[in-house]
Amino acid sequence: MDDAQAMNHESSDVDRNSSGGAVPQFNEADQPDQPTVDDRSDDEAGAPIDVGILVAHSPGGDVEPLRSFAERMARDGIEELAAATDAAWRIHCADPDSLTDRAPRRPSEFLDEAALHMTKRPYDLVVVVTDVPLTTREERSVEGLASPLARVVVVSTRRLLRTHDRETVRALDSPAVRWNAATLLVHLLGHVFRADHGDGGVMAPFSFDPSRRSVPPFDADITDHLRGIATRIPQADVSRGRLQRLAFHVVSLVRNPGIVAATLLQSRAPLLPFSLPRLSTAAVTPTLILVFSAEAWDVGLNLTNRTAALFAIGSVIAAAVHLLYVQRLTFPRERSQVFTEHMALVNVTVFFILVVAMMGLFILVGSIMLLIEFAVFPPNLMTNWPSLEEPTVGLVDLVRVGAFISTLGVLSGALAGGTENRMALRHLALFRDRP
Repeated sequence: MDDAQAMNHESSDVDRNSSGGAVPQFNEADQPDQPTVDDRSDDEAGAPIDVGILVAHSPGGDVEPLRSFAERMARDGIEELAAATDAAWRIHCADPDSLTDRAPRRPSEFLDEAALHMTKRPYDLVVVVTDVPLTTREERSVEGLASPLARVVVVSTRRLLRTHDRETVRALDSPAVRWNAATLLVHLLGHVFRADHGDGGVMAPFSFDPSRRSVPPFDADITDHLRGIATRIPQADVSRGRLQRLAFHVVSLVRNPGIVAATLLQSRAPLLPFSLPRLSTAAVTPTLILVFSAEAWDVGLNLTNRTAALFAIGSVIAAAVHLLYVQRLTFPRERSQVFTEHMALVNVTVFFILVVAMMGLFILVGSIMLLIEFAVFPPNLMTNWPSLEEPTVGLVDLVRVGAFISTLGVLSGALAGGTENRMALRHLALFRDRP
């Protein structure tokens, strides 16, 4: 979507009235896109939470029913969220965006467009509604997924419309689909607010209930937690210029190490090279030649352990930086004057995922090198090696040579892997793996 489309949106505000209820207001022609005003002062009311609704439809799909569904889902769910967080929520509906095909998608593939709207508008949260299948890392089709780190929720109507036998198709405007979708949205936004399935109420594991006609409430035990998180959701932090943004990334990491570490731990980053075959092939292939090369052995055997370790560490970091910028894995990928803290945290996490992935690639290549050295390489060949002062080659020497060759393999993989951008995006585990 272009800038003009992104700015041409419909908005709705939800304020808290004196009795604690939520008062929804719609129609942008009548309501200016400004924080709503009520009886409380700005300090009491706090900044409103702006939610962007993005409709990503399949090519040739019927757009208006999907857009109406997304708006109705947000309206139905926003009252419970306003009551639980004691905050004003505003909904902004952007113009629909057409996908290139009907293929199943992982939630990370919607992250670029969501990040662009999040920084240009800016929005505090983004909800993407699509009619194509949404899959997890295990290729399991799900109704929706959330990213607490990126503050993005993706909802797919495909699973909501299908019954358990996968033959009957429900109507998009049916009461069962309406209220289950609203419940799913509140459930996923609860994950964004770092609530979990053990918190009960609407946070119980989601399953489609044909008899559902309302949104279950949050348990009273977690409302204080939700309100605390809600006060930190609207962010005015901005950064301009490359040096300022780099410093902003570092400061954001220092202030929020927990969520970055949690996302990194669930990402299974060391296994990422197995999902990117071009990267792994470009790393392993040259090392199969180097391991039988006299020059590689000469250098490896004459390196100090410290030099070999520093070379490996520097190469892993350099490979991660190369992939980060060449594959354009920073968000948003279009230049924006506004840059929020949680988007900086996404970029920091992606960088750390790539660093750990390159470490995994190093271990993969190194294991192959050690296997060849111990099982294939002739054991007596080194006794006649002309460049050795001592004809004995010990275990430490073999490990050092293997590490040196593996380091070259990591650099080769990063430079020549040719990883497709969409493939890399698919495997960035920035979303939870369960609704």
